[in-house]
Amino acid sequence: MSKRTRAAALGAAATALAAGLGAYPVFFRRWCLTWGARPDEVSRKLPGDELLPRASIVATRAITIDAPPAAIWPWLVQMGSGRGGVYTYDWIENLFGLDMHSTRRILPQYQGVNVGEEFQLGPGRPAMRVAVLDPERTFTLRFADGNWVWIFALSAEDGHTRLISRNRIAAAEAWPARLFGMLVMEPGSLIMERKMLLGIKERAENLARQQPA
Repeated sequence: MSKRTRAAALGAAATALAAGLGAYPVFFRRWCLTWGARPDEVSRKLPGDELLPRASIVATRAITIDAPPAAIWPWLVQMGSGRGGVYTYDWIENLFGLDMHSTRRILPQYQGVNVGEEFQLGPGRPAMRVAVLDPERTFTLRFADGNWVWIFALSAEDGHTRLISRNRIAAAEAWPARLFGMLVMEPGSLIMERKMLLGIKERAENLARQQPA
Protein backbone atom coordinates (compact mmCIF):
# COMPACT_ATOMS: atom_id res chain seq x y z
CA MET A 1 0.00 0.00 0.00
CA SER A 2 1.42 3.38 -1.01
CA LYS A 3 1.78 6.28 1.42
CA ARG A 4 -0.99 8.12 -0.40
CA THR A 5 -3.33 5.12 -0.10
CA ARG A 6 -2.51 4.68 3.60
CA ALA A 7 -3.11 8.37 4.24
CA ALA A 8 -6.44 8.18 2.44
CA ALA A 9 -7.47 5.10 4.43
CA LEU A 10 -6.51 6.73 7.73
CA GLY A 11 -8.38 9.87 6.74
CA ALA A 12 -11.49 7.88 5.89
CA ALA A 13 -11.27 5.98 9.19
CA ALA A 14 -10.86 9.20 11.13
CA THR A 15 -13.85 10.72 9.36
CA ALA A 16 -15.99 7.65 10.07
CA LEU A 17 -14.96 7.68 13.74
CA ALA A 18 -15.73 11.38 14.08
CA ALA A 19 -19.12 10.86 12.43
CA GLY A 20 -19.90 7.99 14.77
CA LEU A 21 -18.91 9.94 17.86
CA GLY A 22 -20.90 12.91 16.66
CA ALA A 23 -23.96 10.77 16.04
CA TYR A 24 -24.03 9.31 19.56
CA PRO A 25 -25.19 12.46 21.42
CA VAL A 26 -27.81 13.23 18.77
CA PHE A 27 -29.24 9.84 17.88
CA PHE A 28 -28.21 7.24 20.45
CA ARG A 29 -27.57 8.87 23.81
CA ARG A 30 -31.16 9.01 25.00
CA TRP A 31 -31.70 5.35 24.05
CA CYS A 32 -28.48 4.44 25.84
CA LEU A 33 -29.53 6.24 29.04
CA THR A 34 -33.14 5.00 29.04
CA TRP A 35 -32.82 1.41 27.78
CA GLY A 36 -35.98 -0.56 28.58
CA ALA A 37 -37.63 2.28 30.50
CA ARG A 38 -41.00 3.79 29.66
CA PRO A 39 -41.34 7.60 29.48
CA ASP A 40 -43.29 7.67 32.75
CA GLU A 41 -40.52 5.69 34.45
CA VAL A 42 -37.85 8.03 33.15
CA SER A 43 -39.72 11.07 34.50
CA ARG A 44 -40.84 9.41 37.75
CA LYS A 45 -39.35 10.71 40.99
CA LEU A 46 -37.74 7.91 42.97
CA PRO A 47 -36.66 7.82 46.63
CA GLY A 48 -33.03 8.90 46.58
CA ASP A 49 -33.23 11.37 43.68
CA GLU A 50 -32.91 14.15 46.24
CA LEU A 51 -29.51 12.85 47.39
CA LEU A 52 -27.89 14.16 44.20
CA PRO A 53 -30.38 16.65 42.73
CA ARG A 54 -27.97 18.26 40.26
CA ALA A 55 -26.56 15.11 38.72
CA SER A 56 -24.75 15.61 35.42
CA ILE A 57 -25.73 12.16 34.17
CA VAL A 58 -29.01 10.38 34.91
CA ALA A 59 -29.52 6.91 33.47
CA THR A 60 -32.88 5.22 34.03
CA ARG A 61 -33.08 1.67 32.71
CA ALA A 62 -35.74 -0.95 33.35
CA ILE A 63 -36.89 -4.49 32.69
CA THR A 64 -40.05 -6.55 33.13
CA ILE A 65 -39.65 -9.60 35.37
CA ASP A 66 -42.24 -12.38 35.50
CA ALA A 67 -41.94 -12.72 39.25
CA PRO A 68 -43.23 -10.87 42.33
CA PRO A 69 -41.07 -8.29 44.12
CA ALA A 70 -40.39 -10.85 46.87
CA ALA A 71 -38.45 -12.98 44.38
CA ILE A 72 -36.37 -10.00 43.17
CA TRP A 73 -35.55 -8.24 46.43
CA PRO A 74 -33.10 -10.86 47.81
CA TRP A 75 -30.89 -10.53 44.73
CA LEU A 76 -30.65 -6.76 45.18
CA VAL A 77 -29.72 -6.63 48.85
CA GLN A 78 -26.93 -9.19 48.55
CA MET A 79 -25.08 -7.38 45.75
CA GLY A 80 -21.51 -6.23 46.11
CA SER A 81 -17.88 -7.31 46.06
CA GLY A 82 -17.31 -10.22 48.43
CA ARG A 83 -21.08 -10.69 48.54
CA GLY A 84 -23.34 -11.84 45.71
CA GLY A 85 -21.64 -9.93 42.89
CA VAL A 86 -23.64 -7.77 40.50
CA TYR A 87 -24.84 -10.39 37.97
CA THR A 88 -23.08 -8.89 34.98
CA TYR A 89 -19.86 -9.77 33.14
CA ASP A 90 -17.64 -10.78 36.06
CA TRP A 91 -14.59 -11.10 33.84
CA ILE A 92 -14.87 -7.45 32.83
CA GLU A 93 -15.44 -6.31 36.42
CA ASN A 94 -12.41 -8.29 37.53
CA LEU A 95 -10.17 -6.76 34.88
CA PHE A 96 -10.52 -3.64 37.06
CA GLY A 97 -9.79 -5.56 40.26
CA LEU A 98 -13.35 -5.49 41.62
CA ASP A 99 -13.33 -9.12 42.81
CA MET A 100 -16.89 -9.80 41.63
CA HIS A 101 -18.29 -13.33 41.62
CA SER A 102 -21.97 -13.38 40.71
CA THR A 103 -23.82 -16.07 42.60
CA ARG A 104 -26.89 -17.95 41.47
CA ARG A 105 -28.03 -18.59 45.05
CA ILE A 106 -29.72 -16.53 47.72
CA LEU A 107 -27.12 -15.89 50.44
CA PRO A 108 -28.93 -15.73 53.81
CA GLN A 109 -26.00 -14.01 55.55
CA TYR A 110 -26.50 -10.90 53.40
CA GLN A 111 -30.27 -10.56 53.59
CA GLY A 112 -30.47 -8.57 56.84
CA VAL A 113 -29.60 -5.16 55.45
CA ASN A 114 -29.94 -1.88 57.39
CA VAL A 115 -29.84 1.80 56.44
CA GLY A 116 -26.28 3.05 56.75
CA GLU A 117 -24.71 -0.33 56.05
CA GLU A 118 -21.75 -0.21 53.68
CA PHE A 119 -21.12 -2.49 50.71
CA GLN A 120 -17.79 -2.70 48.94
CA LEU A 121 -17.70 -2.07 45.22
CA GLY A 122 -14.22 -3.57 45.14
CA PRO A 123 -10.94 -3.60 47.09
CA GLY A 124 -9.75 -0.05 47.65
CA ARG A 125 -12.84 1.46 45.98
CA PRO A 126 -15.37 3.85 47.57
CA ALA A 127 -17.99 2.01 49.58
CA MET A 128 -21.69 2.03 48.74
CA ARG A 129 -23.86 3.02 51.71
CA VAL A 130 -27.54 2.04 52.00
CA ALA A 131 -29.48 5.32 51.94
CA VAL A 132 -33.08 4.19 51.38
CA LEU A 133 -34.44 0.79 52.39
CA ASP A 134 -38.11 0.10 51.71
CA PRO A 135 -38.34 -3.70 51.44
CA GLU A 136 -39.61 -4.98 48.09
CA ARG A 137 -40.08 -1.40 46.90
CA THR A 138 -36.90 0.72 46.95
CA PHE A 139 -33.22 0.01 47.54
CA THR A 140 -31.00 3.09 47.20
CA LEU A 141 -27.22 3.18 47.54
CA ARG A 142 -25.08 6.30 47.90
CA PHE A 143 -21.38 6.15 47.28
CA ALA A 144 -19.05 7.42 49.97
CA ASP A 145 -17.66 10.22 47.78
CA GLY A 146 -21.20 11.56 47.26
CA ASN A 147 -20.87 11.60 43.46
CA TRP A 148 -23.00 8.58 42.65
CA VAL A 149 -26.47 7.49 43.76
CA TRP A 150 -27.85 4.15 42.58
CA ILE A 151 -31.59 3.51 42.97
CA PHE A 152 -33.48 0.26 42.46
CA ALA A 153 -37.27 0.52 42.43
CA LEU A 154 -39.76 -2.33 42.18
CA SER A 155 -43.32 -1.89 40.92
CA ALA A 156 -45.79 -4.80 40.72
CA GLU A 157 -48.00 -4.72 37.61
CA ASP A 158 -50.55 -7.34 36.48
CA GLY A 159 -48.69 -10.40 37.72
CA HIS A 160 -45.20 -9.21 36.87
CA THR A 161 -42.78 -6.61 38.25
CA ARG A 162 -41.01 -3.67 36.71
CA LEU A 163 -37.45 -3.28 37.99
CA ILE A 164 -36.08 0.23 37.49
CA SER A 165 -32.39 0.95 37.91
CA ARG A 166 -31.43 4.63 38.08
CA ASN A 167 -27.91 5.98 38.28
CA ARG A 168 -27.37 9.62 39.21
CA ILE A 169 -23.78 10.70 38.68
CA ALA A 170 -21.90 13.96 39.20
CA ALA A 171 -19.55 14.03 36.20
CA ALA A 172 -16.07 15.50 36.24
CA GLU A 173 -15.79 19.22 35.46
CA ALA A 174 -12.91 19.03 32.97
CA TRP A 175 -14.27 18.70 29.44
CA PRO A 176 -11.91 15.87 28.33
CA ALA A 177 -13.13 13.75 31.25
CA ARG A 178 -16.77 14.66 30.55
CA LEU A 179 -16.34 13.78 26.86
CA PHE A 180 -14.75 10.45 27.77
CA GLY A 181 -17.58 9.76 30.20
CA MET A 182 -20.24 10.47 27.59
CA LEU A 183 -18.69 8.67 24.62
CA VAL A 184 -17.08 5.71 26.41
CA MET A 185 -18.47 5.23 29.91
CA GLU A 186 -22.14 5.74 29.06
CA PRO A 187 -22.26 3.07 26.32
CA GLY A 188 -20.10 0.85 28.50
CA SER A 189 -22.50 1.23 31.41
CA LEU A 190 -25.39 0.13 29.18
CA ILE A 191 -23.55 -3.06 28.22
CA MET A 192 -22.88 -3.90 31.88
CA GLU A 193 -26.24 -2.80 33.28
CA ARG A 194 -28.26 -4.56 30.59
CA LYS A 195 -26.47 -7.79 31.48
CA MET A 196 -27.12 -7.12 35.18
CA LEU A 197 -30.86 -6.55 34.67
CA LEU A 198 -31.15 -9.67 32.53
CA GLY A 199 -29.19 -11.58 35.16
CA ILE A 200 -31.55 -10.48 37.94
CA LYS A 201 -34.54 -11.30 35.74
CA GLU A 202 -33.31 -14.85 35.09
CA ARG A 203 -32.50 -15.48 38.75
CA ALA A 204 -35.77 -14.02 40.07
CA GLU A 205 -37.93 -15.92 37.60
CA ASN A 206 -36.15 -19.18 38.46
CA LEU A 207 -36.67 -18.48 42.16
CA ALA A 208 -40.37 -17.71 41.62
CA ARG A 209 -40.84 -21.02 39.81
CA GLN A 210 -39.30 -22.88 42.74
CA GLN A 211 -41.59 -21.28 45.30
CA PRO A 212 -44.96 -22.88 46.10
CA ALA A 213 -48.01 -21.20 44.54
